[in-house]
Amino acid sequence: MSVPRESTAAGLFYPELKIVLEREIDEFLLRAKSNRINGTVRGLIVPHAGYAYSGAIAAAGYRLLKDVSYDAVVVVGPSHREYFSGISLYPGPSYKTPLGELPIDEELRSALAECNPSIKLSEEGHRHEHSIEVHVPFLQRVLGKTPFVPVVMGDQSSENCRILGQALQSACKGRNILLVASSDLSHYHPYKEATDLDRKVIDVVERFLPEDLLRMLEEEEAEACGGGPMAAVMLASRRLGATSSKALVYCNSGDVTGDRDTVVGYFSAVLIQES
Repeated sequence: MSVPRESTAAGLFYPELKIVLEREIDEFLLRAKSNRINGTVRGLIVPHAGYAYSGAIAAAGYRLLKDVSYDAVVVVGPSHREYFSGISLYPGPSYKTPLGELPIDEELRSALAECNPSIKLSEEGHRHEHSIEVHVPFLQRVLGKTPFVPVVMGDQSSENCRILGQALQSACKGRNILLVASSDLSHYHPYKEATDLDRKVIDVVERFLPEDLLRMLEEEEAEACGGGPMAAVMLASRRLGATSSKALVYCNSGDVTGDRDTVVGYFSAVLIQES
């Protein structure tokens, strides 16, 4: 397949005009809280809502990439619009946004696909999905043309999380790869209930316990719409050298709109290989 994946989120989740989009991302990055990291950023967990809601939260993670370089980036997100049983890698050459095309690392994509039959080259989960696309402009702005691999999980089962975690470890070993998990937190609970639920996820991420996260999600003790991508990236990052995790910033939609009846939670975190 030689067709770029066209933008479907521009004008909905983020600005569709290049100059406005650049300005907005730069403003988010400028205003993001500065976090001191003692080591190398191996992974990020960042939200995927509209920029008006979670752009500032995502920027806290992406700000850490200033003056950093990688061979490639892997972005793992959930599928909101299509259900399928496996894990999907976009088969085309690039993702397109108002900032241009971000090329796909075809060698890394092939290496991932060869790891397990559940990981396939397919448009499934990519056609109208925003969970990957909303991160592409941030990557373009902070890492330029660094190639990436977009990965969508159809079924976020514990088995698929472990399959993907192992595949990421195998495919990325020996290369300087950034892993990005795209995930929001709880959805549509009253403010206090939502913050209590979200704190459970943030706590287990900060303690760098992906297996505990999988158990909590399976037993419905906690919620995260990208819990699978989060767990898979944590599993892989640990095997690739990350030794600690740090939560950067949290808020929910009630903090943005003032409506606290039913809210959606957002946070960002960094997975660090300590010096």
